[in-house]
Amino acid sequence: MCGENDLRTGGTFSTRMEAKDGSFGFDFGGVYDNVKKNELIEYTMGDGRKVRVTFSPSGDQTKIIETFDAEATNSVEMQRGGWQAILDNFKKYTESI
Repeated sequence: MCGENDLRTGGTFSTRMEAKDGSFGFDFGGVYDNVKKNELIEYTMGDGRKVRVTFSPSGDQTKIIETFDAEATNSVEMQRGGWQAILDNFKKYTESI
């Protein structure tokens, strides 16, 4: 995954995401609508769908809740699984550093 990221309200992001084996990939980008450090990230993807990510401290951990507008091509369950896989990988990464 590579791209550009300006994490501030009004900032933009652009990323290319691909499967490890190179079998598929897609461009992912948008505009940050609301950013509150350590609390909230809201953004609009390039296709107009909205995403809201909240961060809640819980002891020495942080609970992350991500809500998104589903797209019409793939099932909601498949999309939910994809977003969850991203969060799982993020968790694994943060625990390793």
